[in-house]
Amino acid sequence: MPTQEELATKTLGDRAVVSPLGLSTARGDTIPDYVPDRAGVLLDIETNDIRDVPPPLLFERAGPREKIFFDPKKTRAAVVTCGGLCPGINNVVRSMVLELFHKYGVAEILGFRYGFMGLDPASGVEPVRLGPDDVRMVHKHGGSFLGTSRGAHDPKVMVDTLVRLGVDILFAIGGDGTLRGAHAIHDEIARRGLRIAVVGVPKTIDNDVPYVDKTFGFDTAVESASGVIDAAHSEAIGAYNGVGLVKLMGRDSGFIAATATLASREVNYCLVPEVPFELDGEHGLLAMIDRRLRARRHAVIVVAEGCAASVAKGDAERDASGNVLYGASGVDVGTHLRDALTMHFAAIGMPANVKYIDPSYVVRGVPANAQDAIFCDALARNAVHAGMAGKTDVVIGRLHRVFTHVPLVVASSRKKRIDPGGGLWLAVTEATGQPRLVAST
Repeated sequence: MPTQEELATKTLGDRAVVSPLGLSTARGDTIPDYVPDRAGVLLDIETNDIRDVPPPLLFERAGPREKIFFDPKKTRAAVVTCGGLCPGINNVVRSMVLELFHKYGVAEILGFRYGFMGLDPASGVEPVRLGPDDVRMVHKHGGSFLGTSRGAHDPKVMVDTLVRLGVDILFAIGGDGTLRGAHAIHDEIARRGLRIAVVGVPKTIDNDVPYVDKTFGFDTAVESASGVIDAAHSEAIGAYNGVGLVKLMGRDSGFIAATATLASREVNYCLVPEVPFELDGEHGLLAMIDRRLRARRHAVIVVAEGCAASVAKGDAERDASGNVLYGASGVDVGTHLRDALTMHFAAIGMPANVKYIDPSYVVRGVPANAQDAIFCDALARNAVHAGMAGKTDVVIGRLHRVFTHVPLVVASSRKKRIDPGGGLWLAVTEATGQPRLVAST
């Protein structure tokens, strides 16, 4: 658990510039909804024992400030998108550009291409200028129109680039690896005594950033995944002893698999990295599927890719960011389960039709749905407010449905995971009816 000191938000210095937002309020409303720095959001809002309540921990509340640090007419901002694709990246970039340009009057906005690679001159990739016309229709498309990449780059080199280009605010859109990289950039900026703000926006469809109740792209991924599960159910019930097997993304956390299971209501067994399961034995998955088919003649299984940790053999291949490639040979839990099911039914002489679906890249490459589009816009605007106010080394979070400033080092300190004893997993087990898939101890 972090301390209150660790949750404190850093600011580049005293704010002396009057925010231009007050000049653009609607007619009849002359009071902008500014947020004072003393406004906070409680980390915990409930307790198991009201007789033993510790001192509250609070995050600084996000939102526009009446006085800002940067003079908009002299400010140059930049945006970078890193890591894997995710629905809503383009929405965030578009809303950032429009907020900076139209509301704050910042005319100089750069977009770094292909992630942190674009901040390294050795890559030969130059940044592009961004204005309203450049982002007008990008939110209609999935992916990132700026491009993205994985892997670390030298913070000294990246800060050199920011200084050379005269960048005052860097907005970094990405997951835990990106947030760690952004924090490293901030540390190098601080070491040099520079006044450059670094503000992150959490991007991961796994929804595994701690102290943040939701990351953008998650709702769209769940919607897409639940449609795939429905298709697997159709395949299963359309065949004698049909088994629909769907592998979904989720390296360390099974939030997509669990939430899509609840959305679909057609899943019989949901497997996530946080909850151990066995294949063999009286209480294992294979025996349970056997019983299910004899009773109902069809079954649907959803498995998160991170469950491969239980079947991986030897040293697994990793990507440029150090993440295990769960689609690689030997660590693909989807194909492992498919083959195990096929061999099991062949061994016991039971006819079965196993249909395996892996929609991973389809789920993450689609445009944002309506709910995510709204969320992306709010994240982007709050990121701009933070950057213009001189807030730095922070990521924009949302907690208890209120937007917050979360220090980058806190947001990248661990992964948020499903609590096997919590309400989400209880809801999954009640929706599926699945038992514990391990021997009783």
